[in-house]
Amino acid sequence: MSAAPVIQVQGLTKAFRTYKKEPGFGGALRGLFHRRYEQTLAVKDVNFNVAPGELVGFLGPNGAGKTTTLKMLAGLLYPTSGSARVLDFVPWERADGYRRQFALLLGQKNQLWWDLPARESLELNAKIYGIPRAAFERTVTEMTELLAVKDKLNVMVRELSLGERMKMELIAALLHRPKVLFLDEPTIGLDVVSQKTVREFLREYNAREKTTILLTSHYMADIQELCRRVIIIDHGTIFFDGLLSDIVDRFADFKLITIQLSGAADRPAESLAKYGELVEQTPRSLKFKVKRDRQIAVCKALLDDFPVTDIDIEEVPIEEVIRQIFAR
Repeated sequence: MSAAPVIQVQGLTKAFRTYKKEPGFGGALRGLFHRRYEQTLAVKDVNFNVAPGELVGFLGPNGAGKTTTLKMLAGLLYPTSGSARVLDFVPWERADGYRRQFALLLGQKNQLWWDLPARESLELNAKIYGIPRAAFERTVTEMTELLAVKDKLNVMVRELSLGERMKMELIAALLHRPKVLFLDEPTIGLDVVSQKTVREFLREYNAREKTTILLTSHYMADIQELCRRVIIIDHGTIFFDGLLSDIVDRFADFKLITIQLSGAADRPAESLAKYGELVEQTPRSLKFKVKRDRQIAVCKALLDDFPVTDIDIEEVPIEEVIRQIFAR
């Protein structure tokens, strides 16, 4: 018997009413007496469940409704309609019992005090959550070692690099050992090494603590390395909810075929179109994008027509598939 979902969302909708100003001085004057408003649906009839301990990628282009959904689940926004329960609480009722069991980390927002050393901000959080001193020291020691920022605890937050500050923000969010974690672009702007450190930390933390995590990111490496399941939202509506591997099966109807040659590939590009879309050409190799149902026939033709020394068939990178989905 499967456990009850930790996050349950049904028909969640959020509409924003915005004032539309008419151009010019006359428009501003008319606006004083008669204002025109527009309604924008940021999230429209969203439904999904997340099981205990699941780490789910929440994807979508800018303005798709990802952050708005996370803010409703964190209780920062009231929905226009629909319902949600997280840990059996209604988030926007902001019950104290709920606030002690979840954390929201927004990659572009600060929660640490800018002019205090990181340790003092963490100690303040510990006081707010009533964390015993021994548990606080143990958690901070463990997490700063895993994230390689132990020597930065006494540095002013404003003097930390972006990667160091983001790691401290992550520690602050996890200090009270939340059961649910909402992560909005946690690796945005970080260098490749810091991104990898944060990803490895989240993977290990999720496996050990069984924390339920909903993660948004524009870096497909984050999603590929951390999430089996993804939810794709576009224009406020759920477009796909399933295994990441299924996205390739459903939306990538082509493969990449690369051949290495013993001689020069000096044929004009137009004569190569019959094999597929030419993606890359070097003096000793050719790469084609080929429809899945043609890959065997194309491979046979390439072997017959060229001095092939090696042939490689691979799936299209997942970020390319996602980009094409959004482009639709």
